[in-house]
Amino acid sequence: MNRLARQLSWNSPLLNIALIGAASLYGLALSRLSLLNACLLTLFSLAGVGTLIEPLVGLLTTLFLGILWAWLRAELPSVPPLIAMPMLALTLGAWLMRGAARRDIRLHTPSLLFPLLLFIGAAALSLWDAIEMAVYGAPELIKWLQILALFWLVVDHIQGRRLPWLAGGLLLIGTFQALVGLWQFGLRGTGPDHYAILGGRFYRAYGTFEQPNPYAGFLGLVFPLGAGMTAEMVRAEIGRLKRPSALFLLLCAATGLLGAALLASWSRGAWLGAGAAAVVMLIALPRRTWVGLLLVALLLAGALGLERAGMLPASLSARLTGFTQYARFQDVRGAGINDANYAVVERLAHWQAALEMWRANFWNGVGIGDYEPAYPAYRLLNWPIALGHAHNYYLNIAAETGLIGLSAYLLLWGTVFWQGWRASRRLSGWRRGLALGLMGAFTHLSVHHLFDNLYVNNVHLVIGTMLGMVALLNRFCPGSTIAPGDATAVERS
Repeated sequence: MNRLARQLSWNSPLLNIALIGAASLYGLALSRLSLLNACLLTLFSLAGVGTLIEPLVGLLTTLFLGILWAWLRAELPSVPPLIAMPMLALTLGAWLMRGAARRDIRLHTPSLLFPLLLFIGAAALSLWDAIEMAVYGAPELIKWLQILALFWLVVDHIQGRRLPWLAGGLLLIGTFQALVGLWQFGLRGTGPDHYAILGGRFYRAYGTFEQPNPYAGFLGLVFPLGAGMTAEMVRAEIGRLKRPSALFLLLCAATGLLGAALLASWSRGAWLGAGAAAVVMLIALPRRTWVGLLLVALLLAGALGLERAGMLPASLSARLTGFTQYARFQDVRGAGINDANYAVVERLAHWQAALEMWRANFWNGVGIGDYEPAYPAYRLLNWPIALGHAHNYYLNIAAETGLIGLSAYLLLWGTVFWQGWRASRRLSGWRRGLALGLMGAFTHLSVHHLFDNLYVNNVHLVIGTMLGMVALLNRFCPGSTIAPGDATAVERS
């Protein structure tokens, strides 16, 4: 072993020959690619080297590349749209290798892990008699296994000073998407005709997602992080009675851009989710819950007063108040279809199909991910085309995994909210702001899922990361049991 180490030392001819050979192959590969592809390959290579040094680099690169999936598929067919998956594998491998080198691989078991494993088990059980497991079921189950892997990575590796870097990286990725969306909304001057709004003067923002709703869903996850940490920094800045810091100004700018892009998406589901997130965060913001409830009551009264007085823009008011037609449920078999009610009837028809799937497969569902192949057997007469999901994730998960899977799913998110609330009560400073933001993010997800499915376009990678952040914050709460090394990291941060 010592002889091999000497042969591979930095001044050894063998290593120099290997490096020269690798550089030559890399240069040959670049010479055969277009400029854009060469730049992407270079960035990917640099990120790969950085990942071997610090897995956090790989995690943030994976999240950034993951949500480029739809854009890569549409605009750069020469680049593999699943480019994030090799980076995810490299990140997980680097994390495990670091632990192996230190003989310290620890798979922590925070309380949030058990409901997550319970749902994954229920999802796997639903594939026992699935209609189409290979094409639809297995990829959906793999998503949840990736969520589990990222959850474990964050809980084990992102400790001490790495946690604010992870939060900052998420905000940076979100700000990039926000800038792209705002350019599409009003600065580009043109766009897809079916995304035109406000008399054709503007266009719905969709970032690199190619669709406004999942784009808005992603922004709705990241925006509360900025809002929560900004709120806590406002408290700190006021307490110090000094000029705002550069970090505070950057955080305010990022949060403002994220909020503006969320509005520019013109996504009703995302707006409702953001409103619900704001309510939950306002309730949790003061240390005394009754003060938060009073703030929410005043805010709702003010908004209602503005709407009644006609002081809200008509287009915005119609968009906000028109959600009631999507919140009702009725039998739409034989309903008349016209341009005015097409979107509502289509959504209700898919809800109805999902309920029929659940009734016919009450306990175990048709199989996780199998809504689309099962749809023809349960569809309504006038709606032959499956939309990929039921446009209500709770009905969707009930149809696919039955009562067992739906119960496990609700238990998972109930545990997430309980732990988020616990962290917001016990932590202080930026960690408390992050806990508030995570509560807002998952509130948005839960409400938006009444109208859509956000486990698309690799957003599940962001969700897995955030679940790990919730579990990690709870380990930092006073009274929690953490390892000695973690305690040292907490003190240093």
